[in-house]
Amino acid sequence: MNSTTVRRLLVRGMLAGLAAGVLALVIAYWLGEPNVDKAIGLEESAHAGHSHGDGEEVELVTRSLQSTAGLATGVLVYGVAFGGIAALAYCFALGRVGRFGPRATALLLSVCALLAVYVVPFLKYPANPPAVGNPDTIGKRTILYFLMMVLSVLLAVGATILGKRLAPGLGTWYATVVAVLAFAVATGLAFAFLPVINDVPEHFPAALLWRFRLSALAMQIVMWGGFGLIFGELAERVLRPRTVVASGRAVPAGQ
Repeated sequence: MNSTTVRRLLVRGMLAGLAAGVLALVIAYWLGEPNVDKAIGLEESAHAGHSHGDGEEVELVTRSLQSTAGLATGVLVYGVAFGGIAALAYCFALGRVGRFGPRATALLLSVCALLAVYVVPFLKYPANPPAVGNPDTIGKRTILYFLMMVLSVLLAVGATILGKRLAPGLGTWYATVVAVLAFAVATGLAFAFLPVINDVPEHFPAALLWRFRLSALAMQIVMWGGFGLIFGELAERVLRPRTVVASGRAVPAGQ
């Protein structure tokens, strides 16, 4: 794959990430933000009786700004960044992970990225609403989450390499089964050895926590699923340009 094609796919990956970010933003605003507001309200009510300051604390960034412009900026920047990274990974993976076309490879890559980048770390360190948990451990929680994410990605890459090397001897099906089992075992060991953190207060409603985590998971599924479908279509047009008939002769699309 030449540099021009890689550049075109990179641009389209970022655009697809932006479009997927818009879809995820809708989910985050309509499903996630109501749960965030309820969680913040519960924490404020719980601490209202313990406040003895001389006056109200000045809020540098209002909640309405956080839930609109702040949310949009974070989600869209996230979508563009991961769209670009995923596009580069796509350029490397195309033709190396099986006999899949551009669309199928994009969707397969998106599913694998969703599992490795989000679902596996989420299972070990699930998301908590803002204002919930011990603020003194936020640094530790963040480091452990990203450590789990890096381990998950590396294990996924290792499992893919293992499957490719075993395929000539075992066949594609059995090699894939062995690779998936190896990934599951290695991930289980990582889950067992990494520390457990549970800073959710006992009084916090379990139903609200469950809804927040489901909305966070739904946002990621929509983002990566949308990216796979949109980028797959754009990559298909780059790698397999359609032809149109004009004046009795075939003309490559775009000319």
